[in-house]
Order: sequence, then C-alpha cells, then structure tokens
Amino acid sequence: MRKALFLALFAIAAILNISAQESIGTFQVRVSLDRPDWKYELGQPAKFSIATTLNNSQAAGLPVKYSCGPEQQPAVIEKTVTSTDQPIVVETPGMKDPGFYRCIATVEKEGRTYRGLATAGYRPDQIKPVVTEPADFDKFWNEGKAALAKIPLDAKMELLPSLSTSKVDVYHVSFQNVGMGISRVSRIYGILCVPKDVSKKYPAVLRVPGAGVRNYTGQVALAETGLITLEIGIHGIPVNLPLELYDQLRVGALNRYMLYNLNDRDEYYYRRVFLGTVRSNDFLASLPQYDGKNLGVIGGSQGGILSIATAALDPRVKALVASYPAMSDMAGYTANRAGGWPHMFRDVKNRTKENLETASYYDTVNFSRRLKVPGIYSWGFNDETCPPTSMYASYNVITAPKTLLLGLEMGHANSVEQNDRLNTWIEKFLKEGKAQ
Repeated sequence: MRKALFLALFAIAAILNISAQESIGTFQVRVSLDRPDWKYELGQPAKFSIATTLNNSQAAGLPVKYSCGPEQQPAVIEKTVTSTDQPIVVETPGMKDPGFYRCIATVEKEGRTYRGLATAGYRPDQIKPVVTEPADFDKFWNEGKAALAKIPLDAKMELLPSLSTSKVDVYHVSFQNVGMGISRVSRIYGILCVPKDVSKKYPAVLRVPGAGVRNYTGQVALAETGLITLEIGIHGIPVNLPLELYDQLRVGALNRYMLYNLNDRDEYYYRRVFLGTVRSNDFLASLPQYDGKNLGVIGGSQGGILSIATAALDPRVKALVASYPAMSDMAGYTANRAGGWPHMFRDVKNRTKENLETASYYDTVNFSRRLKVPGIYSWGFNDETCPPTSMYASYNVITAPKTLLLGLEMGHANSVEQNDRLNTWIEKFLKEGKAQ
C-alpha cells in the first residue's frame, strides 16, 4: 500500500513539473532577396522576402513594419502589415542609377524590437565618386611629409611582460609626430610585438585603428606567425591606461573628434593622424629586427581609410588590407545619395565650401586613386555605418591589383571567414617575399 501511494505521488509530481515548464524562444526577422548575389541591373525590380520566425517557424499575427529605399535616403516604401504563416514579399521598382536599395523590417514584441535588413546592389561596379580632387592634393601631403621628416623620432619602448609570450616580446611604445594648433609636435602610442628569435629578420605589419577611444593589447597572434606588428592609437595618448579614462575622453574632450577643425585643411584633426601612420612606418623601419623591405598595413572602418591612405602616402608599404573603409566619398550626400562615415554632410548646415574642400583632402577616393600596390578589400552590403555606395565609389577608382571579399549579409563587421582570409593573405604576401 505504501509503495503504491509513493508511486502515485511521484507520478503526480512529475506531471506537475512537466506542466510548469515554459518554452521561450527568440523572434527573428530575416530579410532576403530573390537573387543569390544580391546584384541587379539598372531598372530591374527586386523582390524582398520578410520572414518573421519563432523557433525557426514562421510566426503569424505579428505587426511587421518595413521601409525600403536607397540607402541613407528617405524611404520610398513604408508600410505596417500583420504577419501570416507565409513570408511577406515586397517588390520594389529598382534603381535607374548605380547604387544600393535597402529594405529594413522590424517587429516589436513585449517591449523588444527585432530587426532585419537586406540590400540590393544596382551595378555597384558603375558607381562613380561625387567628391572632387583638389589640384594641389599631392603638394599638400608632400609638404606634410616634409614637415614630419624634420621632427626627430625620439622612440621610447617599455617591455610588457604580462602581454609577452614564449614567442613574442610585447612593448608599449611611443614616438614623435606632427602636432596641432600651438603645439606642432605630438606623440603616437602603440603596442609593438616582436618575435623573440633574434637570428632572423622579419616582415612588419602596421595595424591602424577603427574609430573611437580605447586601449590596445597588440596583434600578438599575428606576430607569433613570424611578423613584427605595431598596433597604434591615433589620439596622442598612451594606449595602456585604465578603461575609465578612455570612457571619459569618449564622452568629453574627444567626443566627435572626427569633426574638429573641419573648416581648415591644415588644422583638421586627421592631418596629424594620417601623417602619424607614415611616422609609424618610420618607427618600424628603424627596428633592427625588420627585414627592410616587406611592410604591410591593415585596418577596418576608420582603419580602412588609414590603411589606404598609408599605402598611398608611403612607398615603403608593399601591400594593404582595408575592411569597410570609412571617409569614402563623403560628399555623396550633396548628390542625394549615401556618403561615407562620419556622415557630416548628411546635415545640410555642414555643407559649407570650407568643409567640403577640407574633406576632399582626406577622402578615401582621392587616396585610392594613388594606390600602386596590391590590396585586398572586404565589406558587406548591409553595412549601415560605411554605406557600400561610398565604398564602391573608392574601390572603383583603384587601378592597382585588387581583390574584394564580399560578405553580403554582413553589416559593419567582417565574418570569421573574411578575417581569416585577410590575415592569411597579408601573412602569405609578406612572407613569400612578393614585396621584393
């Protein structure tokens, strides 16, 4: 009797436990296109398919808001519909000019917003830049490099045992650079990684940073493959300080630094930055471990333009990697199409003659025209920070050997596969001595 009672109570408890279980899933909004390569001819309609799913099954009864139109421009189509057991299909009329057409869909559920997007490319190979090229572009930058050459390097190195490995010594380094305003001299700070085997000479890679204010720990893994690596900051402050300091600078003194002195080409914030990448190569070239001939540069976003500019300004660079480059065709907004980050000309008030003129000396397009060395480039069609329209405007003017890695669904980032390919490419290029 007791055994039977126990089994009955156990069964009841098990039933209650099962009934108390809940299944919580994550809604997803997926937007796709009717062509696998997301590319269309001019005037060709594009069909966007919007799927709202829960546990990989189409979810019905959800309010779906979608807007479609040329990227970074006012929407041409805006609508809210209720999802059914089938994806929503939106047919768009296409574009008559080369560019990108984007559809963004959102679902709000229980205080959360779920979002998806896809971007159709209309003959991106035919996109032409809007930005003009200053007649004295080369003179301006040659004078800047001449001024830089007059400043002693004054390099300083501090070993960082906590970051060093059995294969690589890691240093916090600094050296002199051109300055701004009253102070015409500043310093660049970075993290240097050098293979420990002193019996060999090594190629070198300069890693230039994306936008922001942060600390750095160096490219240790890449250095362990047999490369000297230097990862720099651009703000003239040490790159190994407490995180709280960078947080304060980000919202304080360095907030919106990319617009500082935009009306003056000689005092614009990025003059010191662009010339600082050349000075960084001066430092790498001074190292006794450097092989003296194989030098590459790699970066993404802000680092993408810095990579392109460095290779254009410094003939010592033999190869470059640029991911989703910023500052590309920034004047695009003046022609009613997407312009590059930092999007200063999206605001009509910023489109002064002085601002547009200054920006042209720092635009990725005008450096891309001057590239002479092989490069590999990478981005996605869904990038909302650096619009693909702007990036293609730069890519299309490059006459040097070039390869483009597209991760169609990627936003402002590379996939793991893209990053692996980029790192392998630069490592192989420099080590096989193709720069000789």
